[in-house]
Amino acid sequence: MFRAPFGIIMSAALLLLLLQPQSCWCYEYRVGDLDCWGIPPHSKPLLYTSWSVNHRFHLGDSLLFLYPPSQDSVIQVTARAFNSCSLAEPPLQKLHDGNSVFNLTAPGYYYFTSGVAGHCEKDQKLVVAVPSANGTFLPPPADGGSAGVAAAPGESQSYPIVFGPTPAQGSSGAAAATAAGSAVAAAAALLLAFVLSVA
Repeated sequence: MFRAPFGIIMSAALLLLLLQPQSCWCYEYRVGDLDCWGIPPHSKPLLYTSWSVNHRFHLGDSLLFLYPPSQDSVIQVTARAFNSCSLAEPPLQKLHDGNSVFNLTAPGYYYFTSGVAGHCEKDQKLVVAVPSANGTFLPPPADGGSAGVAAAPGESQSYPIVFGPTPAQGSSGAAAATAAGSAVAAAAALLLAFVLSVA
């Protein structure tokens, strides 16, 4: 009976781990990092714009908004409401518990502002672009409406503090991610078989 050296087995296992597609890793991003969710300080008026540009979001990631619930909230709005800082239009989603998680489960643009009047005008607003599983971005809405905006779910989620749109059944993005993962796993298995046969 042939026994492969421990080093070869560990190298092959590490290679399998490293070859996993990037879309398998999901992260929870703390909005604003150390600054949390609030009116940006005068020294950083474009805090949330800079924060969003410096992060690359993927399907499955989530946003964590931290704020004092008695003083603030976060609402998901359309592009039109975001650009005009209007609270008159009904929000797509309202979060107000101070420790709010929003899941990025569909490609598109997500627009957030404070639910407190006057805060959006002081640049407490955030737009996040999430590409589809193949890495392409949807075009932003041309009319400022909700086209291209990832919409809120039609029914409640399984967990009360988890918010965000749910993907459509049979989504091609999910199928592409599954197919890519299967191809990588098959290639890794062939590589492992080759390494073990040579050793």
